Amino acid sequence: MYALEMVNITKEFPGVKALNNVNFKVRQGEIHALCGENGAGKSTLMKVLSGMYTSETYIGEIRIKGETKRFQGITDAEQAGISIIHQELALVKDMTIGENIFLGREPTKRGMVQWDQLYHEASVWLKRVGLNVSPDTYIGSLGIGQQQLVEIAKALSKHTRILILDEPTAALTESEVEILMGILHQLRDNGVSCIYISHKMPEVFRITDSITILRDGQTIATLDTAQTNDDQVISLMVGRELTDRYPRVNHSPQEVVLEVSGYSVWHKENKNQKIIKNVDFALRKGEILGIAGLMGAGRTELVTSLFGAYEGRSEGEVRIDGQPVSIRSVAEGIKAGIGLVSEDRKRQGLVLSMDVKTNTTLATMNRVSRFGIVNDNEEIKWGQKYVQELKTKTATLETPVGTLSGGNQQKVVIAKWLMSNPKILIMDEPTRGIDVGAKYEIYNLMNRLVDQGVAIIMISSELPEILGMSDRILVMCEGQFVKEMDYREATQESIILAATGGK
Repeated sequence: MYALEMVNITKEFPGVKALNNVNFKVRQGEIHALCGENGAGKSTLMKVLSGMYTSETYIGEIRIKGETKRFQGITDAEQAGISIIHQELALVKDMTIGENIFLGREPTKRGMVQWDQLYHEASVWLKRVGLNVSPDTYIGSLGIGQQQLVEIAKALSKHTRILILDEPTAALTESEVEILMGILHQLRDNGVSCIYISHKMPEVFRITDSITILRDGQTIATLDTAQTNDDQVISLMVGRELTDRYPRVNHSPQEVVLEVSGYSVWHKENKNQKIIKNVDFALRKGEILGIAGLMGAGRTELVTSLFGAYEGRSEGEVRIDGQPVSIRSVAEGIKAGIGLVSEDRKRQGLVLSMDVKTNTTLATMNRVSRFGIVNDNEEIKWGQKYVQELKTKTATLETPVGTLSGGNQQKVVIAKWLMSNPKILIMDEPTRGIDVGAKYEIYNLMNRLVDQGVAIIMISSELPEILGMSDRILVMCEGQFVKEMDYREATQESIILAATGGK
């Protein structure tokens, strides 16, 4: 008997069949990967399972240990033993760990919250996930990895038997990933079934027992992890064979377009802490400069400061096309010819409630307006141009960008900066949280831009991506560049050695 069976699940939205007779089964005490491109139906299927879509809104059956369940909301699913941990963690940062774990389920007696009992029980669940932190600690003081463990503790406190994890390692460090993997193994050994959604193939093959692949809202295959490989899974996901995941092109770097000398940046809150320490580097027209390093090394702070978007103080010399520039705001960064595809597209790159065409023109409103009045026809023209060029999947230009898949959201972010005709395009984690097919399209776009003379700075925590797409690689460690390498001489080992302070 399966712990979970989803039978012939069909879910439609106006004009779109998101799920078409999907079948999905999970055994008790296994870690089961759910893979597919963005837009394949993974999130929709999990919203059905977790009660976010009620039973009246879809066709099909959900069976828990053979018993058919009909959920009228998230609470019904939780009572059936199902919990979901979203990529954007749902914790209240101004509340304690204990308050978060039992939010809405506080133990009471005669209408009074039993705080001693709440914190005692919270400490038990924290020990279960190996988090050695007091339950009266405020969530806001924890790192992302610790917050992830609090979410798991919260789920287990609801006596979860089926745990859904959506891109659980997207914002974790390597050490935090190791801790999470250990916790998932323990849960599996204790009979908890885990549904693991991730675009990171090495993780999928390391941690899971089975893999189900969705494509275009349909079940394509369910495979034993040990009996397949990432090439086969990727081929089934995209419906074609990707012979080379990193389409390398021999670029011809030209003159220096950006020169940075003696550049330092101070922490935006701790004014005395220097996080970027007198760095020097140059960027050439028609090249991809990869910046590698561990989380916390200062990569994002450096590029956001150069763009004018970082709140901390900076000093040093910056030249664009040989001319000194002083960039203190985003508007000045855009005017200087810089675009920034930020690492967090949802918070920093897009206005999720606005539509595709409006997001596309946000950075260059002067091109679609006159005397402060937006010309709708111009906005439609530019929006349509980039939807076609980037093959963005959207029902209409008026579709709210928050409803698009991750890969298509990223294309809208890129379109916004392409419209500004940048000399320098900074791409911070450009393929984070998007599927292999969309990644491949973005890599090809990067190559086309470089061939047109755009200079690209690419920050990535994925070393195969750094090695596969960069012409030159700079490695950052503790706010300094410690090594420069040509892609032909670089290896994952040499990058990690430099990033961790090795010689």
